[in-house]
Amino acid sequence: MKQSLTRRGLLGALGGAVAATAGCQAPGSPAESSPGVQAANAQSSAAASTQPESAYTAVYEQVVDAVASVRVYADAGTGSQGSGFLVDDEHIVTNQHVVAGGSEFYVRFSDTGWRSVSVVGADVYSDLAVLRIDDPPSGVTPLSFVEEEPPVGTEVVAIGNPFGLSGSVTAGIISGVNRTLQGANNFSIADAVQTDAPVNPGNSGGPLVTLDGEVVGVINAGGGDNVAFAISAPLTQRVVPALVTSGDYDHSYMGVSLRSVSPLLAEANDLDRASGVYIDRVVEGGPSVGVLQGSTGSEIVSETSVPVGGDVVRRLDDTPTPTRQALASFLALSTSPGDTIDVLVERDGSERTVELTLGSRPEP
Repeated sequence: MKQSLTRRGLLGALGGAVAATAGCQAPGSPAESSPGVQAANAQSSAAASTQPESAYTAVYEQVVDAVASVRVYADAGTGSQGSGFLVDDEHIVTNQHVVAGGSEFYVRFSDTGWRSVSVVGADVYSDLAVLRIDDPPSGVTPLSFVEEEPPVGTEVVAIGNPFGLSGSVTAGIISGVNRTLQGANNFSIADAVQTDAPVNPGNSGGPLVTLDGEVVGVINAGGGDNVAFAISAPLTQRVVPALVTSGDYDHSYMGVSLRSVSPLLAEANDLDRASGVYIDRVVEGGPSVGVLQGSTGSEIVSETSVPVGGDVVRRLDDTPTPTRQALASFLALSTSPGDTIDVLVERDGSERTVELTLGSRPEP
């Protein structure tokens, strides 16, 4: 989530943080200078020096120098803040919604001041954006992505800028994979990673990393006390290179409106099993016109109106599609506009394979 701010509000937030710090006892106060406190402090320091380094400390120290605070200002003087991270010597990945509407863009790393950056490209359909920095911090190693998606239960940390508190780290696990997030224009963001690592406003665009320091995903949103999401490494690795080279990214497009096959929909359409993806509508002028079939009517089942007559997609090429998530992930990670794919559908009680040439999603 990005955090909205004004220039005056930002100064107030920073002042509040200073005020809170000022409430602590200052070094050299009478209580801290007493012999008893000095002895206790010495014992505490000795104990700390003998404790093994935490795995969380190790990954934080490995990653934090490549993580940036991102600040965005609009023409009206208002703006927002988020997070980002270096992926090479001059490019920073963040969220599209962090930079949206901005006219001035700045980043700050752990050992630098604020530096002006420019937006190379942004993609609303994946909520990813790339910034270019002309003077990156020296000696910092850009972050790399995982080669394979870690399984559910893998420990991860989120590092970013929640509430403007740069370099903050929270820990959790991967709670789920292959999630589908709501995107722009009623499209979905496929293959998202779910985590229970706490995520707050300002974390948007920061990395979710394994304890080996490899990026699992780009933090996108928090949905509750223990539910947050990240754009997956595989999708990020497809989108970001295109944003760097051309400034945008074309997503594959079937031109259909989809539904999950629920028990009621399966009953109304005489399906043997309540799985697959139902074609409710074929978009006029889209690539599926004359290839796939949408609903032809509706029936009442258990006092509920249910569409009937549409195709049920069982497989795309060799990939089964028991859920909308599976279909969306295949399109997002394995296809490009212009590709022709085989679509196995169940229509009117029998299965058939049709060829579909994919288009590009319309401009947002």
